[in-house]
Amino acid sequence: MTELDVAVIGAGIAGLAAADRLRRAGRSVRVFEATDRIGGRMRTSRHEGYLVDEGAETLGTHGYPNTWELIRDLGIDTEAVLPVTASVGIWRDRRVHPRVGHPLGGITGAGLSVPGRMRMGRMIGKLLRRARKFDVDHPESTPLGATTVAEFAADYPQELYDYLFQPAVGTAFGWQPDRVAMGPFVASMISTRGIWKWRTYRDGMDSLARAIAETVPVETERPVAEIVVDGDRGVRVGFLDGATLHARQVVLAVPAPLARQLYPTMPAAEAAYADACDYAPMIRVSCLLDRPLEPARGRRQPRVHALLLPHREEDVLGGLTVEHNKAGNRAPAGRGVITLLPSTKVTAELLQESDEKIAGTLLERAETYVPGIGAACHTTLVHRFPQGAVEPSPRALAARPAFAARPAGPVEYAGDWVFLRASSEGAVRSGTHAAARVLSRPGTSGGQAPVAAHPSPPHRAT
Repeated sequence: MTELDVAVIGAGIAGLAAADRLRRAGRSVRVFEATDRIGGRMRTSRHEGYLVDEGAETLGTHGYPNTWELIRDLGIDTEAVLPVTASVGIWRDRRVHPRVGHPLGGITGAGLSVPGRMRMGRMIGKLLRRARKFDVDHPESTPLGATTVAEFAADYPQELYDYLFQPAVGTAFGWQPDRVAMGPFVASMISTRGIWKWRTYRDGMDSLARAIAETVPVETERPVAEIVVDGDRGVRVGFLDGATLHARQVVLAVPAPLARQLYPTMPAAEAAYADACDYAPMIRVSCLLDRPLEPARGRRQPRVHALLLPHREEDVLGGLTVEHNKAGNRAPAGRGVITLLPSTKVTAELLQESDEKIAGTLLERAETYVPGIGAACHTTLVHRFPQGAVEPSPRALAARPAFAARPAGPVEYAGDWVFLRASSEGAVRSGTHAAARVLSRPGTSGGQAPVAAHPSPPHRAT
C-alpha cells in the first residue's frame, strides 16, 4: 500500500501539463502511463537519423496561450520552436493550389473560383463580426449553437463544401461534417487566426513531454485497472499487476471512453458527458524516403508542407504532410519524410488491417500527388489512433454545461475532450485547468501526504 498526494493517470501532454502545474504549486505528484513511452498523441519517433512526429504536427503563434506559457516556464528556448514557412495546399483539377488559410489565399484563390472566394469572404466577415462570442473555453456557447458543419455549409455553394468545409475538418481532424458542430471549429479558427504563421518544435513534437518528465516522476508500463473513490482516504488506484495505492486526489488524463472504463462509479453529470464524447479514428503512415520529394508546383508557387485532398477529388487518401518542408531536420541531408493520412471514408476500415496493407494502400494512391514516392520509400512507420480527435458533436455540446458546472472533486479530468478542442493546446489547457481545480478543492492545499516506497521499482520515463 502506497500513499500519494496526487496521482496523474496518463502521460500525454494533458497529464504532464497538469503534473507540471501541480509540482510548481508545491504538490507531490506522480504520473502513471500504461505504455512504454510518454507523449500520447504528441510522440516523436527517432529512426536512423529521421525525426518523425507521430501525431500532432504544429502549434499556433496565436490561440495557444497555455502552451506558450508552459514553454516559457520549462525554459525551452524560443529558437527551438521553428516557424513553418511552407504553405498548406489543396488539390483541385489535377494540381496543387497553395496558400490555404493564408491571407494571400483570398487573392490567389487557394483552390476556389472567384465567386467561391467572394462567398467565402462574406462568410468570414460575418463570423468575425461576432468573433467575441466564440470562446474556445465554452464550445457549447456560440452563436451557431448545435449547427453541424454540413448544416452550416448547406447555405453556401457546393464548391465551398467540397473545397473548404469538408477538407478543412476531414484532413486535419478526421471529422465527418455531419457529425461535428460548426461553432467550436469556428472558435478555434478565430483564436488561431487561420493556419499560417504556425510553428513546430525543432527537436520533435514530444519536446514538452520530455522536458516535463525531467522534473516530474513518471512511471511507464503501469496500466491502471480501476480507480475508486474511497471516502476519507481519497482515491484508490488499482493497477493491472495487482498493486494498489491511495492518492489524496487523481487526475484522469486519458480519452473520455477510457476514463469512463477506469472510473465506473463516475458521477452522473460527468458520466453523461464522457459518454457523449466520441472520437474520430486516425491513421498516419510516415514514409522515410531516400530523397526529398514533394508535390509538383509551379515556378512561382511556394512549397507546401501539407496537402489537403478533398473527397470530391480522392476517396482513399485524405491528405499528406511533407515533413522535410515543415522542418529541415526531420530527415538526414539529401533525404525526406512524407506522412500519408487516409480519407475519413476508409480510416475505420483500414484500422483493422495490417501495417503492410495500410502502407501499401496509401502509397499506391500517393503516386498521383507525389510521383516516385513508392520507389523512394525505404521504410514505413504506421501510427494508429483509434481515439484520434475528439468530436465536438451536438450531443457532447448538450452534455457539457452540467459537466463544466460540477464542483471540484477527488477525481479531475484532463484531455482535449474537456474543452472539445482537438489540438495540443486543448490538451495543455485542460491540464492547467485540472491542476487549478485540484488546488481549489477545500482541505487539499495544505501539507503533502507522505510518499512511501512503491510496491515495485518505478519504470524510467522514455
